[in-house]
Amino acid sequence: MDYPRPPFPKQSQAPPGDARQMQPVPDCGETSYRGRDRLTGKVALITGGDSGIGRAVAIAYAREGADVAICYLSESEEAKETLRLIEAEGRRALAIEADIGTPTTCRELIQRVVDHFGWIDILVNNAAHQMSFPDIMDVRDAEWDLTFRVNIHAMFWLTKASLPHMKPGSAIINTASINADKPDPSMLAYATTKGAIQNFSAGLAQLLAPKGIRVNCVAPGPVWTPLIPSTLPKGEVASFGEQSPMGRPAQPVELAGAYVMLAEDGSSYTAGATIAITGGMPMI
Repeated sequence: MDYPRPPFPKQSQAPPGDARQMQPVPDCGETSYRGRDRLTGKVALITGGDSGIGRAVAIAYAREGADVAICYLSESEEAKETLRLIEAEGRRALAIEADIGTPTTCRELIQRVVDHFGWIDILVNNAAHQMSFPDIMDVRDAEWDLTFRVNIHAMFWLTKASLPHMKPGSAIINTASINADKPDPSMLAYATTKGAIQNFSAGLAQLLAPKGIRVNCVAPGPVWTPLIPSTLPKGEVASFGEQSPMGRPAQPVELAGAYVMLAEDGSSYTAGATIAITGGMPMI
């Protein structure tokens, strides 16, 4: 595929960003992803499923035969479009607006999904908060706390709430980042949580393997999502992804296959793994 390459137009948005206003608009697989019935009969919950990686995974899962619930912070119009794309595949769909930064909200979210579908086979912990700061003195206590609550605490709360509704063969897939191993100093809080996610996943995989529940990570490199124009300076947006050996950022659809592979029954011996999708950038 001939995907867009930098330089991109200089652009800025208020967080959490809107994919429809991005130049170019991200490719989440709306017209390109082809399913092969690899997840038929499964129920999935994807946090941050309204746009970006989450939307790409939602589309892929629906086209692979799964019923899909998504949650989102406030991007209701984008969530409606993701819902439409899931239902267009003849799958059951549910979109829930939720701030997952509190344990009560996380538990209520899981209960709503179970009430609607009956159970959960796949939990994709994908929602994330990030902001860029040139100096640690610019990182307020509230910003540090918010990043940890959304990125790692919610993962813990959602996992605990989901487990009673999972059976052997279920899968938990957590979105880490190349920042887990190669932290960007300007995104100190975000990078720190991504390292925590990788360790959380590796430890949890060992705890849950005897129960037949697999836990894995996907670690993206630069990906063209609404987080980019809404959290980075305009100059960095214009050159985003050029440091990759491929010379460009990934489009969200290019990550979807890894999330499908980690969720399908054919990956029954894959646990505790980190799948790096970095365009050739080493995770060292």
